[in-house]
Amino acid sequence: MKKKYIAAIDQGTTGTRCIIFDKDGRVASSAYEEHRQFYPQPGGVEHNPLEIWEKTKRVIKSALSLKRIDPDEIAGIGVTNQRETTIVWDPHTGKPFYNALVWQDTKTRDICCEMSESGLEGLVKDRTGLVINTYFSAPKIRWILENIAGVKEKAGRGDAVFGNIDAWIIWNLTGGADGGAHITDYTNASRTMLMNLKTLDWDDELLNAVNIPREMLPDIRPSSDRSIYGYTRKDGPFGAVIPVCGDIGDQQGALFGQTCFEVGEVKNTYGTGCFLLQNTGATPVKSKKGLLTTVAYGLEKGRATYALEGSIAVTGAAIQWLRDNLGLIKSASETEEIARSVKDAGGIYFVPAFSGLFAPYWDMYARGVIVGLTRFITKEHIVRATLESICYQTKDVVNAMYEDSGIKLTVLKVDGGASKNNFLMQLQSDILGVTCVRPLVEETSALGSAYCAGLAVGLWDDLDELRKNWSMDRKFEPEWDEQKREKGYEGWRKAVERSRNWLGR
Repeated sequence: MKKKYIAAIDQGTTGTRCIIFDKDGRVASSAYEEHRQFYPQPGGVEHNPLEIWEKTKRVIKSALSLKRIDPDEIAGIGVTNQRETTIVWDPHTGKPFYNALVWQDTKTRDICCEMSESGLEGLVKDRTGLVINTYFSAPKIRWILENIAGVKEKAGRGDAVFGNIDAWIIWNLTGGADGGAHITDYTNASRTMLMNLKTLDWDDELLNAVNIPREMLPDIRPSSDRSIYGYTRKDGPFGAVIPVCGDIGDQQGALFGQTCFEVGEVKNTYGTGCFLLQNTGATPVKSKKGLLTTVAYGLEKGRATYALEGSIAVTGAAIQWLRDNLGLIKSASETEEIARSVKDAGGIYFVPAFSGLFAPYWDMYARGVIVGLTRFITKEHIVRATLESICYQTKDVVNAMYEDSGIKLTVLKVDGGASKNNFLMQLQSDILGVTCVRPLVEETSALGSAYCAGLAVGLWDDLDELRKNWSMDRKFEPEWDEQKREKGYEGWRKAVERSRNWLGR
């Protein structure tokens, strides 16, 4: 049977999607399910790995059945995922030793402080391009090793293994306890705080410094691997033997799906958080302005393309907070109309530092604030201020990126769920003073992983062929004058200072 599709599994912070793409990069079928969020204490965010795997199986079956796609028509499978989220499990049984510690989880703050006080900051930044922060996987692994009985001893014997979500999904897809492939790719490994950016391998000095045994870590492979990570089983959710050969972290996947293959090209993904990446080419660029140096993608063993990244912890999650915690809205889609109903935010600013502040501040002690409140303020102003916070946090990152790279942003490619909000995208263009371009296919992370898998099995020949698939949905041009832009940003910076170091030490 002719191979004409690629399946992508997009395992995100709030849910899992299976999208089946055709050769033109268009969606042939899609299915999605949310999973539960657990908040065991202030700052704690966890997921159930077994629930995630169950939802993954369900969306695969739903996507196939919805459009009656024969799995034998699928040439390969790509995986993209919420990065940094950490699972440690028993490779003999497939049972996790603890919930997945989500990238937003801050319970590792004390471990991070200990690492900083031990003088590891310079080593971490030099080797990994990252900063010591609760965001990354290494402190989360160590927390599990130190707090869950018996895991530390088992890890040293290889009887407890670690993976970010990509490794967990691929291991289960390819057989699980019955011979599943324990692998990750360059992009996901670069988010652990344990991979050396130059060697593209685990760094033994760092492993020793944070006391994490190498035996528990997955093999690191390219994002697109012609040698294949492994194959699905006939009795698995696809019901056929299909190569699993693409793996890329969700934000790098969006960069790849947006075909940002040239040095200087930038995309911003509007999801639970916001993640702005700039392609910096074959050499890692060290940031001096609070950005991260990361792997953008790797298409062959031992070589990678790098990126500068500005990671923002809470953007879409702030809209969820308005809905779930405050009951100010019934759905995220309402925010566009509500925000339009007022001419501005009434003088308030909302800094949603629920998990501290990420780039470019890296303040684990910051917490969320709403400043400038008067009796005039209504829920409409709060909703608008929430949308403005997304755009202002992005401007913080854009400014830092320009100072690091020297490349002035003129066009920002946008994607992710919140990019469907036309008011938000126009506001982003106004606050940045640059053109924002939204692609026709919004699920760019999944598309990026599909491209990785398709390149590995020859469904697409090269990057030029992928570029031809990209097409624009809508362009947003700035309408504010410079005075209004500067005044708004000045107020934002004052609000950020009010949120910083709130917990103190």
